[in-house]
Amino acid sequence: MRRPLAGLMAILALSTALPAFAAAPPEQRNDPLGDLIAGVLTGTLPGSVEYKMRATLYHAGAKGIRALDSLGCKVVAMRTLAVDKSVIPRRTVVFIKETVGLPMPNGQTHDGYWYASDVGGAIKGHKLDLFSGDGRASMKPLLALNLATLSVTKVGEFKGCPPE
Repeated sequence: MRRPLAGLMAILALSTALPAFAAAPPEQRNDPLGDLIAGVLTGTLPGSVEYKMRATLYHAGAKGIRALDSLGCKVVAMRTLAVDKSVIPRRTVVFIKETVGLPMPNGQTHDGYWYASDVGGAIKGHKLDLFSGDGRASMKPLLALNLATLSVTKVGEFKGCPPE
């Protein structure tokens, strides 16, 4: 019991020894380690930009939907993303935090990562098209989202085709 209390006292002593940092308003604090930890927890990179984007859904079986994306790769349910390549370049991995926890076709839960490997004629500006899978029923998990304002963060790039 004494060790945890001693550790807590040391933290309290340290926090009072840094009054300039503790007293600064949140928008003026410089905490690169905290930013890095938050990035690891959310899957984003420090300094990455979060976009608010509007989304639509598409599925296999809809008129004009092909089995391959614009890279020539197989479209992957709950992973393939159609984008305006002037806003988000193809081959970009993005994190959409609102999709974390959604059910995946394989029974697992979504981790929030999507792969920008497709484009579409109606996808202009800050708009996305999320591929849900086979048939209209595959869109059901995504319909619970507020598709008008999704939080989208670029987190990396991929080579070849997106993972299935």
